[in-house]
Amino acid sequence: MKSRKRRDIHTEPENFWPSFTDMISTIAIILFFLMFLMYINNIIAGKDLEFLRKELQDTDRRLEASRLEISQAEKNLRLLETELDQTMAEVEAGQLALTLSREEIEEQRDIIANSNEELGNLRSKLQGIAILRLDVLNAVKDSVESVLGKTNQAGEPLVLISDNGSIVINEGVLFDRASYTIKPDGEKLLAQLALAFEAVLDDSETRASIDAINIQGHTDERGEGDYNRELGAMRSTSVVNFLMQSNPNLESTYSDYFMASTYSEYRPVDDRQTEAAYAKNRRIEIGIILKDSHVQDVIDTYLNDAMDAFNESND
Repeated sequence: MKSRKRRDIHTEPENFWPSFTDMISTIAIILFFLMFLMYINNIIAGKDLEFLRKELQDTDRRLEASRLEISQAEKNLRLLETELDQTMAEVEAGQLALTLSREEIEEQRDIIANSNEELGNLRSKLQGIAILRLDVLNAVKDSVESVLGKTNQAGEPLVLISDNGSIVINEGVLFDRASYTIKPDGEKLLAQLALAFEAVLDDSETRASIDAINIQGHTDERGEGDYNRELGAMRSTSVVNFLMQSNPNLESTYSDYFMASTYSEYRPVDDRQTEAAYAKNRRIEIGIILKDSHVQDVIDTYLNDAMDAFNESND
């Protein structure tokens, strides 16, 4: 019984090599797979590295471009700084010039103000001379009207002041038509004129500005030219002669101020061909001629004063 049991316990040894071979194959497969994975990984890594190189190169190029832009910007900035400095210098120069200009403007304003004042004074003096003529005529007119009245029996004005600044005496007051003989009413009027002119010329200041008192004869357009000229001249001469005869003091003292002239029919005051127009055109005008030298003296005085002021301002 015992020996039988030993046989049952003893067994044949198992075959180990097939299992070892399987294990080696498995390991080889695993190693191959690992190597394949490493190969794939190297390929992928290589591609990533190439991509990174390209990215790096692109980055370097962009960086270089940025550096160039920065360099150009710095140059532009330096140019702008230079231009700014120049502009600031110009502004400072402009401010200085503006300050000087303002000072010059103020000086010019003072000069202009003084010139305007002087010019105003000159204008006043010249206006005074011009007004003097009207003052003389009005004084004569008022003197006549104060004694003889303003109109004759026909209601016509004895004397009036025309727009050109002359005393106008209607021909009908002094003369009959086509005559140079003074009528009685005309003699009264001229006698009063002679007294008035003496009173005016007695004023030395007024007399200093008067060059002449012009007695003008005017006719209408009817008749020949030579006849009208002769008639106008005879009438104006008759007026001057009567003024001197009626007032000997006027003749002895101031006769050199009086003159006779004629404009014949060539200066009508009414161009119509009517009896009323003809009557207006037949007239005696008395004009006051002022001395040009007196006016020139006023102007020369002003110019000399202005030049003195100008020279003083430039010194």
